[in-house]
Amino acid sequence: MDETQRLAESLRSVKHFRHMSISEIIQVVMAGKVRRFQADDIIFEEGAPCAGMYVLLSGLVHLLKIGPQGQLNIIKVVKPVTMFNEVTALDGSENPVTAQTVQASTVWQIDYEPFQKLLLRHPELSVALLKVLAARNRQLIAHYADLSFRPVRARTAKLLLELSDNGQKVISRNDHSIAQMAARISSVPEAVSRALGELARHNLISSTRSEIHVLNAKALGEAAQMDAPFLE
Repeated sequence: MDETQRLAESLRSVKHFRHMSISEIIQVVMAGKVRRFQADDIIFEEGAPCAGMYVLLSGLVHLLKIGPQGQLNIIKVVKPVTMFNEVTALDGSENPVTAQTVQASTVWQIDYEPFQKLLLRHPELSVALLKVLAARNRQLIAHYADLSFRPVRARTAKLLLELSDNGQKVISRNDHSIAQMAARISSVPEAVSRALGELARHNLISSTRSEIHVLNAKALGEAAQMDAPFLE
């Protein structure tokens, strides 16, 4: 199996391409290109001209919003095999976020004009992308609700449940630093550190320099204000 065939098989795992035959997906592959990045590379920057659509084939990517004073918000953590920056491939406008690799990553990328031609040849892709945009909109609404109604401690508790797979996995602090966790929940490291300390004092988590263990997922869910208010 050559590289084009392997790439087509990878793209076929993206649900928006599953309805297409392998020969059609090969045509899609040929319209784009494979790019490889090292850890901490910038794939594209917020506000720069349209970078087109990407599919992450391997590695890990953060989609970032950068504040006027350099503060970071991690809007999304992209894992293989996932599409990202599709909005610019639809409207041709500037990039809404910055994409940065967390580890060495391989992506498939297609520019705006070739993608528009693909949409004309395969209108079912347009319908699939409408579903993507609807899902992204729901995620943004949920994120807005978190920022509006959950204090930092509750957002931290919710993130810990997500990172630990509801308490089933140990959270590596090498992979998830306090700065990164703060960026995930639109906060600052000092506030997240205080929240971790408070959750540890209530015996909901245990925390060392290298790991965080969830001790009581149910109570942590209450601290996240999912089912009940956190008991002071």
